[in-house]
Amino acid sequence: MKEWVVNRCTVTPVRMEPSEGSEQLTQLLFGEVCQVLERLPRWTKIRSTMDGQTGWVDFKMVTSIGDEATGDEAKGIGVVALPIAPATDMETGEELMLTLGTRLPNYAHGTFEILGKKYLINPACVSHLEDALQTIGHPAGHRLEGKGEEVCAIAQTLLNAPYLWGGKNAMGIDCSGFTQVVYSVFGVNLLRNAREQITQGTPVASLAEAQAGDLAFFDHADRDPKATNISHVGLLLDKQTIIHCSGCVHVDYIDDMGIHLPDGELTHHLVQIKRYL
Repeated sequence: MKEWVVNRCTVTPVRMEPSEGSEQLTQLLFGEVCQVLERLPRWTKIRSTMDGQTGWVDFKMVTSIGDEATGDEAKGIGVVALPIAPATDMETGEELMLTLGTRLPNYAHGTFEILGKKYLINPACVSHLEDALQTIGHPAGHRLEGKGEEVCAIAQTLLNAPYLWGGKNAMGIDCSGFTQVVYSVFGVNLLRNAREQITQGTPVASLAEAQAGDLAFFDHADRDPKATNISHVGLLLDKQTIIHCSGCVHVDYIDDMGIHLPDGELTHHLVQIKRYL
């Protein structure tokens, strides 16, 4: 029988091995539902239902919900649409700080409920996805024509967020965590890593045909001619500029070759552009 858990912390590290000193692979955001794969005395191995990532979490950070998965399947999903937004426990008055891309199950009119607790949140902080639920998990078929500028606006709220390997929140984020949480606000489920995200969406033939909100993928062939692995992803603001997380979330110039520093140095070699809207 399958067992499911839900993350009850704002952000929970997911590690490669069951150790606090092990590499952080990704993070779970509040309310994220996972399948239990294995249990140790202090650690739980999980698989996220959102993007399929597996790894180990501290058992204290997650709560068992038995053999019935809940969360994204609940009716009425809100998504936090600001880098950080407070939610208030309606019973205790305690405040919980939530981050961009956090999904709020059973959301309606500024309230949501999880694990039997009800919370209040300012509706201005939330994107309501009730009309988009049928397409969650199927980004290649997701159609949000005309939303490219809105996607770019959300992306720019994370400007200067520092780089953190495996991070996916405003206090520390990596390149694919950045694109994943930005698109989550619009009900589009991107996979976790750049090499996985490139398998989704619709190919765009060239930068000349790109639109705001498209994702651009890169390798490091500029540094190593034998490099073939997709190692970076960013979000196009237009045909000349890209916002991406490298050192921190910032904007750079892009051309058909790839991303350039202000002095013209090529830092990332452009491989492909994909569209998800």
